[in-house]
Amino acid sequence: MRTSDFDFDLPEALIAQFPAAQRTASRLLCLDGNSGGLEDATFSSLPEHLNPGDLLVFNDTRVIKARLLGRKDSGGKVEVLVERVLDDHRALAHVRASKSPKSGHRLRLADAIDAEVIGRHEDLFELHFLGEPSLFELLERHGSLPLPPYISHSPNQDDDERYQTVYARNPGAVAAPTAGLHFDQAMMQRLADMGIDTAFVTLHVGAGTFQPVRVEDPSEHVMHCEWYEIPQTTVDKILATRARGGKITAIGTTALRALESAARSGDLVAGSGDTDIFITPGYRFRVVERLLTNFHLPRTTLIMLVSAFAGTEHIRQAYRYAIEQKYRFFSYGDAMLIERQD
Repeated sequence: MRTSDFDFDLPEALIAQFPAAQRTASRLLCLDGNSGGLEDATFSSLPEHLNPGDLLVFNDTRVIKARLLGRKDSGGKVEVLVERVLDDHRALAHVRASKSPKSGHRLRLADAIDAEVIGRHEDLFELHFLGEPSLFELLERHGSLPLPPYISHSPNQDDDERYQTVYARNPGAVAAPTAGLHFDQAMMQRLADMGIDTAFVTLHVGAGTFQPVRVEDPSEHVMHCEWYEIPQTTVDKILATRARGGKITAIGTTALRALESAARSGDLVAGSGDTDIFITPGYRFRVVERLLTNFHLPRTTLIMLVSAFAGTEHIRQAYRYAIEQKYRFFSYGDAMLIERQD
């Protein structure tokens, strides 16, 4: 297995720059991981591909306004992207500047916030934000939404709403769990009316989700860490679903990674912690039988994950077909519903 096995050419015109007019208006490509069979559908038809007694597991993380522009105390320009909030006043962040700031240096951000550089942890800087308001309050007031690098426009009020799931409630992500962007409240109600159950996990998506694997041997790739939590209620619902013969569907790769991280011992266990799980072809899935996901960037850990789920050749064929049929790609794009390869 080589990283180049997960590369593909995508016409720039297929990279969705804006969401569909309505959340449920996207297209849906259905892939059978066993046969490789493909079916064109619409996202509004999702309930028709599920069964009463199934369980959908959503990631309820909320995207924070994590990007701040400002200056160092020396006068140079600086851009800060908060990666992880540690407490009310401290965060780990990416800091872009012509010259990296040193410990003890001050940053003036958004002409409103003072932050001190405490130290550096590999690629991330530890910052202490000064003043009374909590860090989440400061970011909400003065930060901007960290849209993905392939979206060319600056974030606006529409993005503030649409780059957030309707069920987001736990702030901490710097990227949206994009499979969930297709759901609106009416769709959630339709699913409930059909007898399809729902449960939630939290995984705070980090900026590393967009990074390509830069080594040709994926086993040499250092996976980024993300914080997750699995409530006991979600574990109980999964066990009850299995007992009645229903299927577990992860809404997005982040929900899948959280669930599979919590089952590394062989049994699904409630709790929280950091995960650096890296799922590649050959991985044995313990929890999830169906995956709803968007189309992913080439040469990334997520294209490797879906290849593990459905088979590398099946994903290759599906992506070729999606490009031929002009599906819209990435965060604001269309969706795939994948039945796991046995």
